[in-house]
Amino acid sequence: MIQVSSLTKRYGRTVVVDDVSIDLQPGGLTSIIGANGAGKSTVLSMIARLLPMDGGAVVVDGMDVATTPGNALARRLSILKQDNHLAVRLTVQDLVAFGRYPHSRGRLTVHDRRKIAEAMDYLELGPVASRYLDELSGGQRQRAFVAMVLCQDTDYVLLDEPLNNLDMKHSVGMMQMLRRTADELGKTVVLVVHDINFASCYSDHIVAMKDGRILCHGSPEEIIEPGHLREIYDIEVAVEVIGGKRIGVFYN
Repeated sequence: MIQVSSLTKRYGRTVVVDDVSIDLQPGGLTSIIGANGAGKSTVLSMIARLLPMDGGAVVVDGMDVATTPGNALARRLSILKQDNHLAVRLTVQDLVAFGRYPHSRGRLTVHDRRKIAEAMDYLELGPVASRYLDELSGGQRQRAFVAMVLCQDTDYVLLDEPLNNLDMKHSVGMMQMLRRTADELGKTVVLVVHDINFASCYSDHIVAMKDGRILCHGSPEEIIEPGHLREIYDIEVAVEVIGGKRIGVFYN
């Protein structure tokens, strides 16, 4: 379980995450939604210790994120940041192999190489394995970074806007893959996503944020409804049930 208690982050006098508390149960897929500036990515980064907390605590399966040694935390929790920039030129296979570093310390075993191959197969990266990242499309590069995170083989997988740079086909494929990751591999997947319909169709649980606070959370059936969506986004969103899924219509 990820236990978030009174989490707070300030930049000067501006509070960007304001006393957030929530328990994220193990298993399944949780989507964090909300408008730009709601604090979604900041919360995810503090859970993964990429950003220091100005208040509160995060505990992952009994481990205090602030005090747990980095190598121990990296075996339990992995994260894909929203912006990934590398100063070195790497092939896809080299990048994915970095996901094994908490386990191998750079000395890859047969087991490590199997995990690398499995992650690349999962993301359909075999045909571009030997290509350099700067030779790929934005979507291919994004899938390579996701493969690196999955290759880390942690119980908890945090993804900050994993659909960045993906077209419609690959966005659907990514969400299907993350759904399988939760169902077939038993991972706890937590992602920040802007498209409420992807959140509705693939999530077990949705957390909605606004102005640095959690506005509401619950199942897609509970959150994807006009009243909540109006409060979250300050616009009118009609909700239709299509194929048993609640779909928000906000283009009118």
